[in-house]
Amino acid sequence: MFELKPDYTQVLERYEAWWACEIVDRPLVSMSFPAETWTAVPEKDHPSLRERWLDTAYVVERTAAELRNRVAYADALPIAWPNLGPEVFSAFYGCPLEFGEGTSWSVPILESWEPEDVNKLQLDQGSFYFRKILELMDALIEVGRDTFIVGYTDLHPGGDAIAAFRDPQTLCVDMVEHPEAVKELCERITDDFLKVYDIYHARTTAAGMPSTTWLPATCRGRYHVPSNDFSCMISNRMFEEVFLPGLVRECRHMDRNIYHLDGPQALRYLDTLLAIPEIHAIQWVPGAGHDHWSEWVRVYQRIQAARKAFCLSVPVEELDAVMSVLRPEGAWLMVGGIVDRAMADEALARISRWTR
Repeated sequence: MFELKPDYTQVLERYEAWWACEIVDRPLVSMSFPAETWTAVPEKDHPSLRERWLDTAYVVERTAAELRNRVAYADALPIAWPNLGPEVFSAFYGCPLEFGEGTSWSVPILESWEPEDVNKLQLDQGSFYFRKILELMDALIEVGRDTFIVGYTDLHPGGDAIAAFRDPQTLCVDMVEHPEAVKELCERITDDFLKVYDIYHARTTAAGMPSTTWLPATCRGRYHVPSNDFSCMISNRMFEEVFLPGLVRECRHMDRNIYHLDGPQALRYLDTLLAIPEIHAIQWVPGAGHDHWSEWVRVYQRIQAARKAFCLSVPVEELDAVMSVLRPEGAWLMVGGIVDRAMADEALARISRWTR
């Protein structure tokens, strides 16, 4: 089906089993290593970082070359997605974007909770960044058709979008002084998000692409990565009363969801999230300095006890340790440190024995 993933049909069956905490023949495993033949990666001098990010032809050519230069082994998927940074959804409402070397960030524009200021925040499908994402997506689809998989951009609606509109520290005060206004805006933004998601989903589906995004999983139907990084800065009650209803609406719109749980302060929401039927998996991101999987074995065991799936990044030399403390059902191992096919074959053989 795809030149860079000829066994995609079989791989899809493993993803479907993973979502259900079941196994077809072995657990879900992603690995990659350098391809034997090298495709030249284009280089180009740009007057500014912004112009580099927005140079569609350059971005697409570079992405296609980089995908060809890595073997998507086992269940790894050759995925490209239009990327203008994690706050691009807020830019659809008018937030300016500032571009760095490897990411971008938005500039707050919501000056107050007066109705006239809030009403200025409107999703603009004719805005520069909305059209640029579609341009990048269409260009990737044109080059990637029958070769690699194209997904939708990194979208952060809900609390993260409002934090971008307002500034996170200011929004912390707003959660005390204007909780109803925040909740009302969150409901409207969730409506907008579902419309935007459907636009992207229709585009990739028409091109014969499965649903995917920056976190490289897939499924039959609609796949989504809900999140709320701002939740680390507020109380459980605030999260559940103001933002959780919107997250549940996001999830119910989809067929499969893996929640992006980011940072130790977000871990207190794990049981609440595990109780939501429409959340099928958890991506636990501990944060810098606390990111070794062995520190969080009990977290993964709690996820497994709730019959939810998870993904876990593990160095190849630590596979046996992981397999000694966790069950294979619902595990997606993202194995690092693979340098060639022989090493990948040996690691996959070990993981395959885990199920037996």
